[in-house]
Amino acid sequence: MIYTRTPAELEKMRDAGKLLYEVLGQLKEMIRPGVTTLEIDREAERLIRKGGAIPSFKGYEGFPFTICASPDDQVVHGFANDKPLVEGQILSVDCGLILKGWQSDSAFTHPVGKISKEREKLIRVTEECFWIGAREAREGNRIGDIGYAIQKHAESHGYGVIRDLCGHGIGTEMHEDPSVPNYGRPGRGVRLREGMTIAIEPMIAMGDWGVYVEDDGWTIKTDDHSVCSHYEHTIAITKGDPEILSYPGFRFTEAKR
Repeated sequence: MIYTRTPAELEKMRDAGKLLYEVLGQLKEMIRPGVTTLEIDREAERLIRKGGAIPSFKGYEGFPFTICASPDDQVVHGFANDKPLVEGQILSVDCGLILKGWQSDSAFTHPVGKISKEREKLIRVTEECFWIGAREAREGNRIGDIGYAIQKHAESHGYGVIRDLCGHGIGTEMHEDPSVPNYGRPGRGVRLREGMTIAIEPMIAMGDWGVYVEDDGWTIKTDDHSVCSHYEHTIAITKGDPEILSYPGFRFTEAKR
């Protein structure tokens, strides 16, 4: 079932998004050589609970951590561990929280110290994919318009768009209808309506889009072990540009075209 949110419900999702934005901003400052993802995970849980919220990932279908910590060729769902990060890596951090019953979900990829130009470009293009796709997330458009815009931009740079994983509706549950793929055909799929809330999350690989699941049952890696970048925000559909609920104060005119 696809829900639309009332103004009061959207205000609660804004509050959740604001807190998550603040938490992720502090986590970014921790990412450097020598720090462990387990340290980042523990700080994420501390900050979320300090803000009066609950980590939405921890315990979800048995997932044991507050963040998904996915370096290099890990696409998503990486387990935090006590192995120090190394200069030149990239680290994707995906995190969600529940504040007064309402969810927010967001992800970013960040360099560990100095990284190669190729990795810098991958991170930049992945973020561009989000903004280009999100511009299509407006009343009257369809889910396929979002995926097509993301796919077109990523593939124009020779990158692979991960197809086995996608964005999703979000509200009182972390994963709701509809699914929001990062590829597709324009004019196809669910029609977007004002008040719908979705998470758009491009996962873009430097190589091919094929993936596999590690023996832990969670960590997803690229088949060819090419590095992958991930960027996500929770958004609300409006009559005009979408509202980025997990990026408080953002106005869409600020985004790069």
